[in-house]
Amino acid sequence: MAKEKLIINKLKKVLPITCHKHFNLEVNELWKLISSPGNLNNSHPFCKKNEVIVWNEINHIDKLLYLNGRLYIRNFKTWEENKGYTLLIGEQNGAQSYVIWKIDKIVENKSKLTITVYPFILSKLSQPSSYVPYYLFVKPRMTSYLNSVLGGFKYYSDNKIKVPRNYFGKHRWFS
Repeated sequence: MAKEKLIINKLKKVLPITCHKHFNLEVNELWKLISSPGNLNNSHPFCKKNEVIVWNEINHIDKLLYLNGRLYIRNFKTWEENKGYTLLIGEQNGAQSYVIWKIDKIVENKSKLTITVYPFILSKLSQPSSYVPYYLFVKPRMTSYLNSVLGGFKYYSDNKIKVPRNYFGKHRWFS
């Protein structure tokens, strides 16, 4: 646990990428959409398979197999009903990114989902030396990825059917 806190604190010094999307859902409906076990199977456009490892009141851990065969473990660190959660994601025993999923109420039947990623990819560089690769390489690709993920949740919530794979276009890192 202490090791994970050190990882999270180090990652919080990395330049983050944030994207959001509005939903025609109450906060509790959006929460149910993003917190259900295996939810990525229906809503993630680059997910081949989302399998639960542990999913109970205390612990939430799952596997995300991407279309390109990359396997990541999502280990949830905080879990606040109708508000959001935080997690570490990455290959088992590999580098981890820190991710925040946050829900906000806008008005009646409207809510906003925001995802912020502190990517591990630049965590070994100082902030000044990471600016160029961040703005030229990491931010554009991660923004595209996050917008596709948010779009997948929106697609599923609007249509009540599984989002087609690569629906918003292929992604170099995950397709």
